[in-house]
Amino acid sequence: MAEFTIRPTTKWARFQFTLVLVIFCVCVGVWVNKFQDNVSALLLIVPALLFLWPLRTHVRIRFTKITISGDKLHYETGIFSKTMRTIQMTKIQDVRIDQTLVQRLMRIGNLSIETAGETSRLTIEDIDSPRAVADELLDAAQGRPAKGKREGV
Repeated sequence: MAEFTIRPTTKWARFQFTLVLVIFCVCVGVWVNKFQDNVSALLLIVPALLFLWPLRTHVRIRFTKITISGDKLHYETGIFSKTMRTIQMTKIQDVRIDQTLVQRLMRIGNLSIETAGETSRLTIEDIDSPRAVADELLDAAQGRPAKGKREGV
């Protein structure tokens, strides 16, 4: 079976960066037109701190992935401290997709993998084309060849 990697989408992070950039530009425009003194320049720090919100999302996306290779599923997450789980594909019992209204509009979803064992649920949030990914996971769990190679999804 071909190896493929599943990653959270960057759509949500791009939307957050765009929203924060618009808010920041509006704040700078208000500051330039109304205040323009050194004391009120500190007011621009607050909108600049808003960039921490999409940055947090981007870091989470960058350091979370599921890799399917052979008969194993490898789940990795974390920056400084890593969490890694390895699951045998034969132990996958169910693959579930949850989508909020916003996720449905963006064509993304949360993918939950049910396995046999004590810690039975593994969830990765904000996956592009979650239905296709779920189908590929189930095919791989049943030993059927994958329909296509997925990298960086």
